[in-house]
Amino acid sequence: MKTTKQDKVGIALFLLPGVALFLAFFIFPVIYVAGVSLTEWTGFTKASFVGIDNYIKIFKDPVFTRSIINNIVWALVAGFIQVPIAALVAILLSFKPKGWKMFRTVYFFPQVISGIALATLWAAIFNAEYGLLNGILELVGLSGLTRNWLGTLESAFPSVLLYWVLYIGYFMVIIFADVQGISEEYYEAAEIDGASRFMQSLYITLPLAKGSIVTCMTLAMINGIRQFEQVYMLTNGGPGNRTSVMVLYLYKEMQAFSYGTSSAAAVVLIFVGSLIILGLNKTLGKETH
Repeated sequence: MKTTKQDKVGIALFLLPGVALFLAFFIFPVIYVAGVSLTEWTGFTKASFVGIDNYIKIFKDPVFTRSIINNIVWALVAGFIQVPIAALVAILLSFKPKGWKMFRTVYFFPQVISGIALATLWAAIFNAEYGLLNGILELVGLSGLTRNWLGTLESAFPSVLLYWVLYIGYFMVIIFADVQGISEEYYEAAEIDGASRFMQSLYITLPLAKGSIVTCMTLAMINGIRQFEQVYMLTNGGPGNRTSVMVLYLYKEMQAFSYGTSSAAAVVLIFVGSLIILGLNKTLGKETH
């Protein structure tokens, strides 16, 4: 059917509010931040143009390079460890074992709790003196493994990362809903052919749920790139800036009234995030036939 001029006007009017919001709350702020990143500005004085000096400054700062590495690691762990665990749990729950509704609720429950509250809880668990983790290790006779989990260079970042990976409920629910929508006819035909549940999950469930899994990987990696509150509450980037992330870095630069360098860090954050998401969509986002 040929689209008339009146139809095109109607389509444009329907799109106009969304496009206006996108321009106002995404495109314009990004352009503004990019512009500020080329200046030296404290927020109180007149901004002066410095070109790419702010970018040179932050890339010479070992704290910022450490922050980039930590964010990339966080994004990869989120996409290739957290989401696969969520997919595995979703597939297991799709078999509807005894108590599966209760487990589904338990896995999702942390998503309704504030991230700040969860970080405070884990700060107590990791506490060197009265923390639950060290208490359990001493109880089972592994007192030699006790340590200041958030205050030791070797264990601080893995500790912050590990507790966050455990919260799979959000992605589990998305994948579980997709798996539940797969027709039972596929499984019945596979069962007639003698396929085990493992084989059915491998060759039916995973391929048909690929779309939701890739979506969850994208969301998880975005969350990994923009991590802030957990790190801020648990370590504030320490010890020795070992757990610093890009959002925390630009936050500290803003606290120091260095809006030029904080904006440059924000631009790099957007660029790194875009590269990771584009790379994921180019590889795993391809259609399968």
